[in-house]
Amino acid sequence: MAALSLSLAPPTAVLPCLPRRPAASRLSPRGPSRSTLVVCLGANPKVPLPIASPSPLGDDPAKWDPTECDALLRGGEQVASVLQEMLTLMEDMEMDGAFAPVAVELVAQGVIGNRVDEMESGFLMALDYMIQLAQKDGDDERNSLLEVVKQTVLDHLTKKCPPHVQVVGLLCQTEKKESRHELLRRVAAGGGVFENDKGLKCQIPGANLNDIANQADDLLESMETRPTIPDRKLLARLVIVREEARNMMGGGILDERNDRGLNTLPQAEVNFLSKLVALKPGKAVEKMISDVMHGKEEGADNTESTNTGPNSDLEPSAGTSGRENAMGRKAHPVRPGMFLETVSKVLGGIYAKNTSGITAQHLEWVHQTTLKILQEMAF
Repeated sequence: MAALSLSLAPPTAVLPCLPRRPAASRLSPRGPSRSTLVVCLGANPKVPLPIASPSPLGDDPAKWDPTECDALLRGGEQVASVLQEMLTLMEDMEMDGAFAPVAVELVAQGVIGNRVDEMESGFLMALDYMIQLAQKDGDDERNSLLEVVKQTVLDHLTKKCPPHVQVVGLLCQTEKKESRHELLRRVAAGGGVFENDKGLKCQIPGANLNDIANQADDLLESMETRPTIPDRKLLARLVIVREEARNMMGGGILDERNDRGLNTLPQAEVNFLSKLVALKPGKAVEKMISDVMHGKEEGADNTESTNTGPNSDLEPSAGTSGRENAMGRKAHPVRPGMFLETVSKVLGGIYAKNTSGITAQHLEWVHQTTLKILQEMAF
């Protein structure tokens, strides 16, 4: 108990030395945290469900955006307040070391359950930043405590979301392919108790496989239409979730539910696919696919433009990456989700016309190789 009290007191010991809050006149209106990836439509908490950690802020506070800096400071204040309340509740508890971790989890559940709807958008950002500092300092005790708080927050937020959103979050945290498939089967059968990769059991809801695939696809679209992708690991996880959920539906690649309105194939992805099909399958082609999936060559981000509005310099459906089209706009780079969507559409057209042959086999190889590369990226 003494060790726990030491790790909790005072809360400011967990807080890093953050830059001073900018003057109010210099602050822009606060936008959503970079960790915000799924909007919970079933409820309206102040912090939507994140299914991955926010992108690193960088080691130089002077380069941080003022809006993010302000959100981080506000979130840090709330983290300190939560830790202080946990300490107050645990001061009168007398437990030996074996029960101390359980006590911390129970107290965290109670404190965070009462505050989850009031949390600032920067709470998780500040929590992740503190965890990074604890790991850098080699302080396992502080890191363990903060991880308990973070997981408790995520659990509470998850319960506020629609079932298919909860399932997408769970799938993105499940590393083993067999475990993801078992999770999808349980969900499709109406839910129940599921044991994850780490041996922990959790109650999962029932959800529609088509809703799960569409939710992952919507998130992919929102990420891939941006000039840059800050978290390719999360992107790879979402692609895997979408493909595995679709594959589990009865009609497979020709299932009409997989038709999400992609009537015109994107030219950048088509050009890259044509280049792959013209080459013999092997290590060289696999490396080409890997480079693009990792954001190199044809998949390199357009870092020169940050405008994602209707007047953006990006042209998402014309040209090849790195070239300019006739209007002088930068072409959209090849994106993992859109690339696999293109492969599936071309394959579906081949199978629908009963003209399968060497080309279909080649495309199947490209599809499976891409999924293998994304699996390695995701986890």
